[in-house]
Amino acid sequence: MTSVRLFGFAAAMLAAPAYAQGLTDQKFQEISERIFRPVIEEFDIPGIAIGVTFKGESYVFTDGLADRAASRPVDPDTIFELGSNSKLFNVALAALGEEQGLLSLQDPVSAKLPSLAGSAFDKISLYDLAAHATGGLPLQVPDDISDNQELMTYLAAWMPDGVTKSLRSYSNVSIGLLGLITGEQFGKSYKDALKEDLLPGLGLDSTFITVPEAAMGRYAFGYSRTDDSPIRVNPGMLDAEAYGIKSTVSDMIRFLDAHLGNLTLDDEITAALARTRVSEFDTVHYAQAMIWEGYPWPVNTSELAAGNSAEMVMTPQPMTHRAAKALDGEVFLNKTGATNGFGSYVAMIPSEQIGVVVLANRNYPNPVRADATVELLHQLLEEGDE
Repeated sequence: MTSVRLFGFAAAMLAAPAYAQGLTDQKFQEISERIFRPVIEEFDIPGIAIGVTFKGESYVFTDGLADRAASRPVDPDTIFELGSNSKLFNVALAALGEEQGLLSLQDPVSAKLPSLAGSAFDKISLYDLAAHATGGLPLQVPDDISDNQELMTYLAAWMPDGVTKSLRSYSNVSIGLLGLITGEQFGKSYKDALKEDLLPGLGLDSTFITVPEAAMGRYAFGYSRTDDSPIRVNPGMLDAEAYGIKSTVSDMIRFLDAHLGNLTLDDEITAALARTRVSEFDTVHYAQAMIWEGYPWPVNTSELAAGNSAEMVMTPQPMTHRAAKALDGEVFLNKTGATNGFGSYVAMIPSEQIGVVVLANRNYPNPVRADATVELLHQLLEEGDE
């Protein structure tokens, strides 16, 4: 196990009275170990990294191996696959494009893709793509589609299963389409726009779509749930936009710090991140923003388990369109992500100035990640109040 504590807001800490100890690194390690050890053992998780930002201070718990064959341990710089938590970066880039006047999230999709004029995408906005409010786009790109031209032909003929803005269908196609459009508005590919226009502004230097050769020694192997073989994500249509980002626990803590207002960033970046937390839809379990899913805090664990169930991913669900509202303050925001060999979870509570990221090189059940993380949050908040 590796213990790392990164200090921020040093002046505030020096000014604190000697008796105001709050959360210590030792306590953080003990709490993380107690809560996640049963999860690690039950699901045979080879390696895990848990990062927390709390009132401007950062904590990291690591355990296990990034590469079993090489006996390489997980550390704060180990690179994990984020899976669908990649979508959080996709929508941030789209919101940045809006801040820079390159697009409006209320634009219909067909306004940016003329080949889709006269199709269902006349009534689906860019924001709808970010909120899965398309009325039935499929989870994955159909197997017989191998390039963007075939994708556009498919989308031009596609018809919703339900009323747009009233049926949520979790879809790599919708978020992938948003990424394609956003990249074009920046005058480049999505991959290049992310690398050149978003990640540097966030100060993330270990977050990649394609892991560079110099960083490959830090890239963990995932391990299959079926045969325990070492695996990494395979390329596919819209992979970069939907599930292709790899990152470290240290970078993901910084990403949460950016959302929580703990960093000094360009105003456009700060505003773009805030835009992603604006919700126009409610599902039966949570408020749907731009990928972020919001619950009242303290969160009802039964609602959280249902909201993170396979049914919410695999089966279209009713949703209600309403006036936009920012998901800030006493709200629990979360997102799950996975590839065949990795599982990730990101959550934050703005009112408590706390955020958590859990990265593992095993894909284990979403409700388990959520439940353990909420228990961690409760105990850290209790410890921090002492």
